[in-house]
Amino acid sequence: MSSRKIIWKPSTERKNSSSMTLFMKWLKDERGHKFADFYELWEWSVNDLEAFWKSIWDYFGLTSSTPFSKVLDKEKMPGASWFKGANVNIVHEIFKNLGQKTDKTAVSFHSETIGEGVLTWNELVSKTNSLVIKLKELGVQKGDRVVAILPNTPHSIVAFCATASIGAIWSLCAPDMGETAILDRFKQIKPKVLICQDSYIYAGKFINKVNSLNNIIKNLTSLSHTILVKIRDNKLTEKHLEWDEIMCLNGESKIEMVPFDHPLWIVYSSGTTGNPKPIVHGHGGILVEMTKQSLHMDLTKKDHFCWLTSSGWIMWNAQLVALLRECSVAMFDFAPNYPDFLEVWRKVDAENLTYFGAGAAFFNSCMKSNITPKNEFSFDKLRSIGATGSPLSQEGYIWIYNKVKSNIWLAPLSGGTDFAGAFVIGNPLSDVREGEMQSKSLGCAVYAFDDNGNSVVGQVGELVCTKPLPSMPLYFWGDKQNKRLIESYFDTFPGVWKHGDWIEFTDYGGSVIYGRSDATINRRGLRLGSSEIYRAVESLSDIVDSLVIDLEYLNRESNMTLFVVLNPGLKLSEDLKEKIRGVIKNAISARFVPDEIIKIDEVPRTLSGKKLEVPVKKLLLGSDPKTVVNRDSMANPSSFEFFIDFARH
Repeated sequence: MSSRKIIWKPSTERKNSSSMTLFMKWLKDERGHKFADFYELWEWSVNDLEAFWKSIWDYFGLTSSTPFSKVLDKEKMPGASWFKGANVNIVHEIFKNLGQKTDKTAVSFHSETIGEGVLTWNELVSKTNSLVIKLKELGVQKGDRVVAILPNTPHSIVAFCATASIGAIWSLCAPDMGETAILDRFKQIKPKVLICQDSYIYAGKFINKVNSLNNIIKNLTSLSHTILVKIRDNKLTEKHLEWDEIMCLNGESKIEMVPFDHPLWIVYSSGTTGNPKPIVHGHGGILVEMTKQSLHMDLTKKDHFCWLTSSGWIMWNAQLVALLRECSVAMFDFAPNYPDFLEVWRKVDAENLTYFGAGAAFFNSCMKSNITPKNEFSFDKLRSIGATGSPLSQEGYIWIYNKVKSNIWLAPLSGGTDFAGAFVIGNPLSDVREGEMQSKSLGCAVYAFDDNGNSVVGQVGELVCTKPLPSMPLYFWGDKQNKRLIESYFDTFPGVWKHGDWIEFTDYGGSVIYGRSDATINRRGLRLGSSEIYRAVESLSDIVDSLVIDLEYLNRESNMTLFVVLNPGLKLSEDLKEKIRGVIKNAISARFVPDEIIKIDEVPRTLSGKKLEVPVKKLLLGSDPKTVVNRDSMANPSSFEFFIDFARH
């Protein structure tokens, strides 16, 4: 990776006032640790895990109802035990400074379904208490599962806070997920209570979920109660309680303190193949990881934060990073392209956001739609932009600086649902380079490994983490002897977490993700992440989207097929094919020119927007269509029909 162009430098004032600088100053004054720069701080954070994570606990004043005896029991994966003896609750941490913030905004929201509004901290606590009272009446206890099918609105935050307050275990699916996908997740964990919404509006279209909910409830035989958020006068056939009536209950409720590794929530792998992995995270691990992450995101109680997310994506959970820092959070629940791609930016400006994050696919779509938000809006308060979900291209970086705001800190991050955190992330002390993430995350011993398990710098390798993190999974629900967990992360390099991404690190700690390692292109020994191909091909104005599949298999010579989605009305002429080949030759190398170029209507994507490279690859290598992909976990299930037919012929 040649040195990429610096596109932004933090001002001295920005550096000096940043959360990271204040933390480093505290480490010097209170602990005697003096670091010349961030990289030295990172080295210390991974070489003395106990001292680092204890410093996060102390600096942020985290609380336990009982003292802990040891920060880290054994430095091993899986099976590390953290903060033994501590009793915590993440909701306690969110609400503990309430006296100073009762009348301030906790959550604002913009929804096509329920309109716009604000919840103060006082109202958030009050609604949480009301639901806690009802859940306890219904017999919900520590360890019971409370699940929800709710959009990214305050209902979901209230329901989470109430569930976690009791020590019950939370799990959430988005309303736009298919019945099968929801049942594949929830049936595994046998929930006691379901909280759901009868309908929603998206891109101006009313979507009634009553029939689907009735089927889900019938099939979740473990359920004892259902709570319904009523939008229209829709009646479930199944017996249920109504959310609005529960919100009228008055009273206070005690937050239950639970052991550090008590389960907080169950989240799921993308579920594109097989049964989704039900990943269990603990209260304490998530608390310390998200608290630490706020340093990298430079968040303080003065911030107004928003991440454009579905409730089915781990970035819904990441909103807690902001709430833990007493930030106010804006929740967006509407189609980002309705009536046009400026709609999100209208809300960003109207909300006076200081931090806005979204999936890289959103920024790429804005770029493709040729909008220039800075011509329409001032973004006076906006200081920081985040991106994740897939690699943000160099062009994406340039578009944000040229078309949104030139004096902005752009800080993409990459991590995963697996540990509800980020391995590589922003750093407010560093320059921003085009297409490059700034730093390794504190406490994360991450490296690029070659095939022999050696760390490499300046070349692409497998992203690994060599030391444990507090937020790594406690276990997968129902996974005896951790069999699936070990197969998922520790099979390739025993005792080392293999994340499944191709990454390249610079000698100064910056990084570029090249795509999923199991969908990597290997042309005569030269490996390339698919994102490089997409960047080149999608730079052409004729191309709306693309998917590249490399069918290297059992030592056969690689066969690379490029599937392209064209602008409406265009044909895939020989001239256009030549243009595509030319741009790949020029941008990458002649060896990565595809063997075939084929027109398609849509690229298959997961609900969080990722291209389904691996399932398509498995299909084209001869796997059964029923085993390679779970259609209900797809954003556009019908798109897969083309590839089934293509594989057949």
